[in-house]
Amino acid sequence: MLFLAFALLATALPASAATILVFGDSLSAGYGLPPQSGWPYLLQRQLDALEPGAHRVIDASVSGETTAGGASRLPRLLERHRPDVVVLALGANDGLRGLPPKAMEANLERMILMAKQSGCEVVLVGMRLPPNLGPDYTAEFDAVYPRLAARYPVHFVPFLLEAIALDPDAFQEDGLHPVLEAVPKLSQTVWPAIASALEAVRKRGAASGR
Repeated sequence: MLFLAFALLATALPASAATILVFGDSLSAGYGLPPQSGWPYLLQRQLDALEPGAHRVIDASVSGETTAGGASRLPRLLERHRPDVVVLALGANDGLRGLPPKAMEANLERMILMAKQSGCEVVLVGMRLPPNLGPDYTAEFDAVYPRLAARYPVHFVPFLLEAIALDPDAFQEDGLHPVLEAVPKLSQTVWPAIASALEAVRKRGAASGR
């Protein structure tokens, strides 16, 4: 079923090589899952099935990463890998630790600008919080991602866990990280934005004669 979902979107996939840097936290690093089973690995498999060898997915996600930590790590990764697309999927740990949403927004904005200045298409992956930190904090946190998506030309995924958020069986015992069977739904959630980013890379390449 997952392959069919990807195949239906294959017409949006550009026929040119691209490097995709996934830059997230434990939700992207596959915390609690077997090796090579997180959604970035699944994304690589599906891209290979559609265009063998054309795209490279680099998962630079780190469990426990905050936006501040990400902002300090990203410059080296951009220089090392020179990606065409950066998938920015950070912020969950800022929220779980009750860190100031304004600081989180500034860190995400800084990373968006870094990636843009390096010539990358940016996929901004949003997160939402459970209400236990209070309605004011939750509302302030939730507003960060759409505000950034309106401010900058990014490819936006409003909520990484959208497809599983209301299903308790889709999560591990900690209630935070998806079980193996739920991972394909995360891949499906991010796919349209990634396909859009890859199409933008293709158009830029065509315009420059590459």
